[in-house]
Amino acid sequence: MDLEALNESPVIVHLAGAGIAEKRWTKKRRQRILDSRVESMALLYASILESAKKPQAFISSSAIGWYGGLSGEKPMTEELGATADFMGQTCLLWEAGAEVFRNAGIRTVKIRTGVVLSTESGALPKMALPVKLGLASALGSGEQIVSWIHIADIVGIYLKAIEDEGMKGVYNGVAPAADNFKHFICALAKTLGRPCFMPAVPASLLKMIMGEMAVLVTEGSRISAQKIQDAGYVFQFRELEKALADLYSK
Repeated sequence: MDLEALNESPVIVHLAGAGIAEKRWTKKRRQRILDSRVESMALLYASILESAKKPQAFISSSAIGWYGGLSGEKPMTEELGATADFMGQTCLLWEAGAEVFRNAGIRTVKIRTGVVLSTESGALPKMALPVKLGLASALGSGEQIVSWIHIADIVGIYLKAIEDEGMKGVYNGVAPAADNFKHFICALAKTLGRPCFMPAVPASLLKMIMGEMAVLVTEGSRISAQKIQDAGYVFQFRELEKALADLYSK
């Protein structure tokens, strides 16, 4: 680490981590997903102890994988514990890594980020590709919730976490809307001027192709955005159709 860079940084935002959907979840890949998050934070903390001064705030990404999938109608709030599956336990250790900063007297914020909508990277371009080819279809039951957030809003939440000294602890980084996968993919198809009538892809087939990682597309939780709104954040994009229209108009 360049300690001089830390000395000049009043706030650290930690976004490091191997992509969860890039490769199958082999034992080696699962360890890589975990270590890339936890060990990078440990390096930052060790470096801060060596530096001339500590930062005023530490903002850490986390993920809604904390809550697992298939939550039903009740929105999942920040007070709930992590699930026992791979993603839940990864998020648990990820957030525990951020706690050392709080214990050192540094204002610490953890943002459980949802599916970030951007046309440049992430899940949306991958979802849009078959839609553009006229192959829009639901995955699994199609009833699983997609807890999404427009790229402008997740950036806005991180900026608020940096600037608002009253923000501490965990916040969900998702839009207030709750849309199931079937609605999401058809809204995307409509935005792109494509049909949406293909039969759903069975969950069993997805699991055969993707392995354990299939839960990323076949399961989903209804996540509450109430806490971040109570903190004063005003969403630019609360509705899926408007978010997609904005992204693809550019």
